Amino acid sequence: MITSEKREKLRGWFAGRLPDDLFEELVEVTADREEITVIGRVPEPRLAEGTSDAERETAAQARIQEFRERTRETRIEVAREAEHLFRRKVSWGVVCGAERALFTHVAAPVMTRLRQPERQVLDTLIAGGVARSRSDALAWCVRLVQRHTDDWLTELRESLEHVQRVRAQGPDTEEVADSPTDDGTDG
Repeated sequence: MITSEKREKLRGWFAGRLPDDLFEELVEVTADREEITVIGRVPEPRLAEGTSDAERETAAQARIQEFRERTRETRIEVAREAEHLFRRKVSWGVVCGAERALFTHVAAPVMTRLRQPERQVLDTLIAGGVARSRSDALAWCVRLVQRHTDDWLTELRESLEHVQRVRAQGPDTEEVADSPTDDGTDG
């Protein structure tokens, strides 16, 4: 898990390293063990007043695609530096008006063992056309839990950060940092 302080330092690094004209605003920098995701706001296309929602959505999608192509080299350069420094892949995304798009991002495999009642839940989602595979069904379940438990997950993350701060103040801090199981990465 990444602490608030590490998250702030990561956001600060990107805020300082990104060219000023890349985004209107740096919206979000998130990270886990495998990936850093950087999301910025790009300007909405100028459209006539009374433009339909369909035209507005299509124009935003076209703006996102234009941004992606135009900034590719710059984003690759920044990503290479960050990947070397932070030892994680960097993914990019943008917000344009009401549209939000992620560019290439990591889909990390996660192995799990499920008992029959749990597998039946996944198989029901497949039979109902919600998912194409057990993997898709499990990802759908995780997104559903994430959407409906943000407050609980936020409280849990804050508690974990508190535990990490208390551990860091403990008497065995030096021994743990020097232990052979410490791979030096932020987990």
